[in-house]
Amino acid sequence: MAGGVALTASGCGLLGGSDDSGSTSSGSALEKPKIKVSIMPTIDVAPFHLAVQNGYFKAEGLEVETVDAASGDASLQKLQAGEVDIAYSSYTPFFIAKSKGNADIKFVSDASSAGPKSTEIVAMPGGAVKTVHDLAGKKIAITAQNTICDTLTKSVMRDNGVDFTKVTWVPFPFPQIGGAVKRGDVDAGFLTEPFITGSAKTNGTVPIIDTASGATQDFPTAGYGSLGKFTSANPKTVAAFQRAMLRATKESADRSKIEPLMVQFSKVDQATASLTALLTFQSTLDARRLQRVPDLLQQFGTITSKIDVASMIVPQASAS
Repeated sequence: MAGGVALTASGCGLLGGSDDSGSTSSGSALEKPKIKVSIMPTIDVAPFHLAVQNGYFKAEGLEVETVDAASGDASLQKLQAGEVDIAYSSYTPFFIAKSKGNADIKFVSDASSAGPKSTEIVAMPGGAVKTVHDLAGKKIAITAQNTICDTLTKSVMRDNGVDFTKVTWVPFPFPQIGGAVKRGDVDAGFLTEPFITGSAKTNGTVPIIDTASGATQDFPTAGYGSLGKFTSANPKTVAAFQRAMLRATKESADRSKIEPLMVQFSKVDQATASLTALLTFQSTLDARRLQRVPDLLQQFGTITSKIDVASMIVPQASAS
C-alpha cells in the first residue's frame, strides 16, 4: 500500500491519538529489538501499517523500519542480500527460492488470502480482451514473473481452457499497470486492490475475470518470510513480531480501520477506499491451507519437486 513510505514503529503518531496498547514485552528481552521489514504497495500490508501506527510493535519492545520493494521477487532479494530481516511477498517467490535451494526460507506470519474481486485481470472496454478466452497470446502486465500475479492468471486461464503458454508477461509496478493498459502498452493487466478500483476511476479499465475464482478461490496470496538463520537465532523477536501482527490483523476485520490507511499510504481518495474490495487478512500460518501454493506451482512446472510447507513454518505465537 505504501510505496515510497518508510515508517518506524517507535515514535510514530498513533491512530486515535493515544497509545493504550500497554507494554507486553521488554525490548531488552528480545535478541534483536530493531529489525527491518521489506513491504510492497499492496493492501495486504494494511495490518502491518496498523501495527506500526497503533504502537503494537513498540508495545512488544520491537522497533520496525520498513523498506519498500517493487515486487515480491525484489522483496525476497532484499532478504537474501541481508538488507532486511523479514520480507513481505506473495508466496510464489519464497517457494521458488526454496525449491532451487537458494534460501532457507522460514515463514513467520501469514498476510492474506484472495477475497472475491480483490485480484482481477483488467482491460479497456472495446479493446482486444473482452473475456478470459481472449487472453491467449496477449501481452499481460504483471509486477514480475513467478509471483502471485502470473500464478493466479495462469490458473484462471487453465480453468477456462485457455492456453497461457504463449502469453507475453510485461513487468510494471502495480501503480503503473492501469496506465499501461489504457495506453495500449499491454492488452490486459493483473491488479489487486486498491489499484483495481483506482484504475477503474482514473483509466476506465474494466474487470475481465476475478482471479480468486475456480481453483484459486480463497487462495493464500502473501505472507512474511525470513531466513532460517534469523528465526533460529531470534525466536523471541520473531514471536514479538507475530503477536503484534496477530493483534493488528484481528482489528483489520473492521474496514473502518483500514480505509484511512488506504487514503494515507496508497494515496487514494476516500470514495475509492470505501469501494475497494478487501483481501482476507490473516496472520496465523496454517500448513494445510498454505500447501495449496507449492502444489499449484508444481502443477505449472514452476517448481519441479514437492515442498512440505509444514517444515517451513516457525512456531506460532499466541496473542499476549
